Amino acid sequence: MPTTIRILQAAALVAITLLPAAHAQSFDELEIRLADHPTLSALGYDAEASRERARAATALPDPVVSIGINNFPIYDPSFTSYLPTNKAIGVRQQFPSLAGREARAGEARAISLQTDAARDARFAILRAELIALLAEKQRIESQRILADARDAKYDELTGVVEAEIDAGRPAVYRLAEIEGERAEVSRTLVDLERQDAEIDAQLMDLVGLVPNTPIPPLQMKEWSGAALDFYAVRVADAAVRVTEFGIDEARSEWKPEWGAQLTYQQRDAGQTFAGDDWVSGTITFTVPLWAKQKQEPRLRAARAERAGAEQRYQAAARSAFARYTSLAAAIKSSETSLDILEREIGAVEDEIDAQLNIYESGVGGYAPIIDGEIAVLKLRAQIETEKALKAASIARLNALLVTS
Repeated sequence: MPTTIRILQAAALVAITLLPAAHAQSFDELEIRLADHPTLSALGYDAEASRERARAATALPDPVVSIGINNFPIYDPSFTSYLPTNKAIGVRQQFPSLAGREARAGEARAISLQTDAARDARFAILRAELIALLAEKQRIESQRILADARDAKYDELTGVVEAEIDAGRPAVYRLAEIEGERAEVSRTLVDLERQDAEIDAQLMDLVGLVPNTPIPPLQMKEWSGAALDFYAVRVADAAVRVTEFGIDEARSEWKPEWGAQLTYQQRDAGQTFAGDDWVSGTITFTVPLWAKQKQEPRLRAARAERAGAEQRYQAAARSAFARYTSLAAAIKSSETSLDILEREIGAVEDEIDAQLNIYESGVGGYAPIIDGEIAVLKLRAQIETEKALKAASIARLNALLVTS
């Protein structure tokens, strides 16, 4: 029995540690955790790998050492019976075109810069999504409070309507309406719980915990009009630089690749000849004899790749501008909606004051006042939605633009 209890206690402890819990973290601390996201770390390693390839690209290939014997007789094996028999040690070194090696190194460095730009862009996107999720967390908490307040108002309204029924007023139908609206509040609360769980899962993916952190101050960035102010365009521009080095590499293939070989040979002395040592040297170089079949197609392919990269640059600029315009419109729409909702709340509150004056004069009932208060709570819930939408739109718009 004690063993069973310990097992159950251990299982309960594991379950508790796996449950997402809210953590008090500053936004700066969350950014530090976000910077360690696996997708960003992977891009960092990719960039480092390209930098290492750039260092290796300019190095010479390893020399080739050969050890052997020449003209060795098969049927009468001997190093002294046959004049041409000798032992040989050789060293061969290839010298690939320096222009080609520098082009490959430049291409690797350009890929590294492109990867760094992609990492910066990815971090900006993840940061924007983090802010959007935190805004959604705040929206859900506020709407949950407002929904609970609405439910309490329905309790109050039910008591008022029942008093009116007891007084002989025909208000029975209002009880059915109240129950229907109360059921809507219950569904809203259930849906908020679902949304909260989904957002917690996304926060765990981003920063490894469920933070209880307010969103940072947000100010919409203004675009200067330069295409390179967009992260996506900078990534595309870096890709164009990569293809330019590809053209340099293709052009370098017309230049010769040199090689040198040095061989030391040693012949043993025989009965009719003396031993001797000698050295042989060879220089080799390539000739672009098949340029039409090899070098020229590769150059055309490299130029085509650059043309494609330039078109992707143009496409990235158009897409980024369209995205910026769309998000700016969404921000303006949210601001307009917030202004309209605030005016509606003011109008309803004025109506509540008027109804309260009528009630205090002994003419009207109290139910219209509660209805007005419930209407205000509904409008405030809509305001919370618009605030979250505005915050998310500002964060995503700012993520399009390079910060420095």
